[in-house]
Amino acid sequence: MNERPVVVIPADDPPLVERSEYLMQLRTIADVRLFANRPSDAAEMLQRLRPADILLNSRSAVRVSAELLADLPQLKMIAVCGIGFDTIDLDAATRQGVVVSNIPGRTATIVAEHALALMLSVSRRVASMTEQLRAGRWSSELGLSLTGKRIGIIGTGNIGREMIRLCRAIGMDVVAWSFHPDFAKAELLGFQYLPLDEVLNTSDVISVHVRLSDQTRGLIGESQLRQMKRGCILINTARAAVVDTAALVNSLNGEHLFGAGVDVFDHEPITNEHPLLGCRNAVLTPHSADQTPDGLDVLTLGCVENIEAFLNGTPQNVVNPKVLRRC
Repeated sequence: MNERPVVVIPADDPPLVERSEYLMQLRTIADVRLFANRPSDAAEMLQRLRPADILLNSRSAVRVSAELLADLPQLKMIAVCGIGFDTIDLDAATRQGVVVSNIPGRTATIVAEHALALMLSVSRRVASMTEQLRAGRWSSELGLSLTGKRIGIIGTGNIGREMIRLCRAIGMDVVAWSFHPDFAKAELLGFQYLPLDEVLNTSDVISVHVRLSDQTRGLIGESQLRQMKRGCILINTARAAVVDTAALVNSLNGEHLFGAGVDVFDHEPITNEHPLLGCRNAVLTPHSADQTPDGLDVLTLGCVENIEAFLNGTPQNVVNPKVLRRC
């Protein structure tokens, strides 16, 4: 590696790292090359990345395939500016000796706040009523009160547990499902684990908080949506592919669901033809659950600390630990 490593931020759009004061801290330890716009094509992306010793993937803008890695023999580390690493071929990264680090848990409260905001906005028809007022109509639609209602949390990692805490605070009954149930945490936070089918068919709200993997892709599909109570609310701040978008649109348009709050989409940014935009009972945000000044700083600082640790020979938050045996 060069004496002063090259860190490439290939597409900080919308700006994340650029808006954080911790970018200056990164510049003290590395030659930082930040691109504020997205490249026009794959060739331009590759051109930007060729000099990189370290790739800081601030917006998951790069889908790091085995083919891309093969064209980047100088690359030694990928710093993911968030929790999810589903855009990276971890097996290929490991074979090539590329360390991949993420930032687990730091923005859990911030993301959970956003999920709660989506839930409340859907339940009280905030977007629809605002739209009607702007059109000169005084709405008489009824919203839903959530106190005393049941929420089913799908995934009880850091964000899921923060969502549990917030929902308990507004008087909701909380049940959950997870691949890895933590019964000690359930007792501490005051919720119970149930089988997935039971969570789906007894909850008034379902909130999704699992990472995207082969196990969770399509976890909430047509069958699972049908199992949900009529009038249920679905919240997704995880990854779009966890929920079948077409099935969700059908469920919303057929009014089986009361509504949905969605922060993540199959292709981002979305175009104005996206089918969820036509669902009047959907509240949508542009993958912005952790986008607050605090969130930007927490994410950027997490990347800086991961890069510093790597450069010091003590990699941390490594999601492909097998690579450490190759380094």
